[in-house]
Amino acid sequence: MNNSEKIYSGKTKDLYALDNGNILLVFKDDVTGADGVIDPGANTVIGQVEGKGRKSLAMTDYFFARLHAADIPTHMVEVDLAQGTMEVRRAEPLGKDISGKGGLEFICRTRPWGSFQRRYQNYIGETTGNLDYLVEITIKDDERGDPLINDDTIVALGLLSQQQLDQAKDLTRQVCRIVESDLADKGLGLIDMKIEIGFVDGEVVVIDEVSADAMRVMDGEGKVMEHGTLYEKLIR
Repeated sequence: MNNSEKIYSGKTKDLYALDNGNILLVFKDDVTGADGVIDPGANTVIGQVEGKGRKSLAMTDYFFARLHAADIPTHMVEVDLAQGTMEVRRAEPLGKDISGKGGLEFICRTRPWGSFQRRYQNYIGETTGNLDYLVEITIKDDERGDPLINDDTIVALGLLSQQQLDQAKDLTRQVCRIVESDLADKGLGLIDMKIEIGFVDGEVVVIDEVSADAMRVMDGEGKVMEHGTLYEKLIR
């Protein structure tokens, strides 16, 4: 990482600014969770799992290749699995706050699970087992637990135009379908996943990562798969 400057340290990645204008993402072995239980959707780092960062990077490389094959752009430039790094084009995240921080996260759900199930448990019946790629949007804000934000609020606050919002949600569903199809070929089922979207030179692209850190996947018996187990299914 010569000629680079650390510009951000996140829960699972560090970011460095490169002299060529790009960003270097360094994938870390840190894991998030609560009460000693690993949960990729949690906001607190509870420890480390050796090799986890490189596995997340390998899965991101795997899924980004499939997105590229479907003509869905990402910010990826190149991956160095040995170093656990990914060089990416500098992107402007969608929906930053007035201080220039934060952004929006786009969640695509195929079935009720996790926080969705907790919120709507009294309304979920047999007919709502399939959510048909429902998209929810949250604000990136660990201190407030990444709160939900609805479409009208996004437009009213000027975070996105209605056209940009529709485009971002359509892109989220496209990514979800591609990932779901790939997993289905391996006998696995996608429960839900989260992506980030940004602008690169005016183009809307998928940014950050697509890995077990940002999705829930079940095996053929309906059991949610752990990070390392999903890696073994995808990469080996």
